[in-house]
Amino acid sequence: MNSVLVASNRGPVSFTVSDDGVLTMKRGGGGLVSGLSGVLKDDGVLWICAALSDGDRGAVRQAPGGRLDQAGYDTGALRMLDIPPATFHRAYNAVANSTLWFVNHLLYDIPNAPLFGTRFQREWESYRDYNGAFALALAEEAGHGARVMVQDYHLTLTPAMLRAERPDLRIAHFSHTPWAPPEYFSLLPDEVAREVLEGILGADHAGFLTERWAGAFMDCCRALLGAEVDLAARTVTHEGRTTHIGVHGLGVDGAALWERAHEPDVESNMAALREQVGDRRLIVRIDRTELSKNIVRGLVAYREFLLAHPEWHGRVVHLAFAYPSRHDLPEYREYTASVQRCAQEIEDEFGTEDWEPLILNVNDDYPRSLAAYRLADVLLVNPIRDGMNLVAKEGPILSPRAALVLSREAGAAAELGAHALLVNPYDVTGTAVALHDALVMPEEERTRRRELLEAAATALPPQKWFAAQLDALA
Repeated sequence: MNSVLVASNRGPVSFTVSDDGVLTMKRGGGGLVSGLSGVLKDDGVLWICAALSDGDRGAVRQAPGGRLDQAGYDTGALRMLDIPPATFHRAYNAVANSTLWFVNHLLYDIPNAPLFGTRFQREWESYRDYNGAFALALAEEAGHGARVMVQDYHLTLTPAMLRAERPDLRIAHFSHTPWAPPEYFSLLPDEVAREVLEGILGADHAGFLTERWAGAFMDCCRALLGAEVDLAARTVTHEGRTTHIGVHGLGVDGAALWERAHEPDVESNMAALREQVGDRRLIVRIDRTELSKNIVRGLVAYREFLLAHPEWHGRVVHLAFAYPSRHDLPEYREYTASVQRCAQEIEDEFGTEDWEPLILNVNDDYPRSLAAYRLADVLLVNPIRDGMNLVAKEGPILSPRAALVLSREAGAAAELGAHALLVNPYDVTGTAVALHDALVMPEEERTRRRELLEAAATALPPQKWFAAQLDALA
């Protein structure tokens, strides 16, 4: 039986299956995986996650009880759950990504969405079943009095479900996203909003990335549940139970990232990129094609910069890495198409025979991303709203001279804002000005800011972030 367990939708690895049935394992994607992979593998914590693809399900069915580490895979202690595909689809796509993500990132087109009817009721039942599968697996694997850390918006109901099964456990829930204020969170059906809040309050400790997101959650508990909230003590008391609220910023393991970024595959990508762009200055962005990442406005800002500063034509290239995300959802397919259209318009308007003003890469390529970080003169991170954003923290560690243009709506702005060029993510003209200011920033100031950014980005590496939450459950 295990004394420390972590549960999340996505795990540290994923599998693809070839036409002849051969399984290939690769590193899992996403900021949560980046933050957790190293510390959990080193510390021998049991990680429970869902099988996300046919390749994942194929690997699970070859592993005893879904334990991939016991089937010969180098994953660390890992159990992957083979949840029925239809249940997973409704829970993951319809509820987690199309509803809870949209609410907490304030993404709805309010005159037209959301619309909660009988279809959503069926989808919510699947979300309950999905959370129930995790609660059951955790209850099976946890030793008496074990500490359990449940991750993110996919698993908001799991803490309360698990507490009902195993009241001996010490349970934490951590939200890697922003949290919506009460007036927006209340877009959810009343019973759903209550179930989400009460699900998280089933934990002994509920963690958030910033004071802002923790405060919004407590405001929701007071407004929608009538819970007793003590802001000074950071506690929420509801129906006789008290949950402690924690703020745990997540940073980067700078040494491990630096080591990975200097491996041969990254060096070869650096050489290829440098050959492609020559000695031109580089504005770099690295994102998933996710609605909240605000890629289209970033491209429009770059276009405004080129229009306002013809002296930079031929002297700068924008490397925009926009990796596929959630293509099961029509909104994301259309958004990816919008990104590609906007990029093509910039290329058509400004490109010449010997200058590509913009290079758009839509294929997930981690070594290439690390190479781009190292070459960056400017790093553009302009989300509409973001729980933290590790790109903003990784870039200054790897680039010797990158200036950071950062959205004030990213959680990272709370830690990095004093040393970055902060922008309103909706103001493309203001972002264009910031891009120019970043390019012409004097070297002394650029170096000073970058060193301060690196220090802030590495102050709370995953090991400290994880340990602080375990300590909160002690």
